[in-house]
Amino acid sequence: MPTDTRWLTRTELVAWLRLQAVIELLPGALDTQLRRDADLTHYEYLLLAMLSEAPGRVLRMSHLASATNATLPRLSHVVTRLEKDGLVTREPDPADRRATLARLTEDGWAKVVASAPGHVAEVRRLVMDVLTPEQVDQLSTITLALVRSLDPGRRLYHLDD
Repeated sequence: MPTDTRWLTRTELVAWLRLQAVIELLPGALDTQLRRDADLTHYEYLLLAMLSEAPGRVLRMSHLASATNATLPRLSHVVTRLEKDGLVTREPDPADRRATLARLTEDGWAKVVASAPGHVAEVRRLVMDVLTPEQVDQLSTITLALVRSLDPGRRLYHLDD
């Protein structure tokens, strides 16, 4: 066993365990609200929301997979479900027939519009409203540092604007 291990200090350990608890608890809480109110998982909502923000509400599947940190097989499975519900369609990319585009349908847009208020209310209830404005700024700074470390290729988001 290496003797040069930099063990966490008591303060660091507490911070790490608290972050670990948030990582474990928050996704389930967001999933619960979205499943109850919109019959969507948090990942499905994220996918629909990303399409809703894209130009023409269309993204290449490979870009969508990268931006949502999903494998192409996982993304394809989720898009298949969303297609069955009439929320998304897939089509060949006219610029590159080897690529596939995911397109948000009008029903998909309506689902995002209907789901967003409840999701935002839950994010407020669970995260934003329990923090002071100063803590929200600190959270933004801290999470940006973590995202830069975890995602140096900036696949997920361009959040340092």
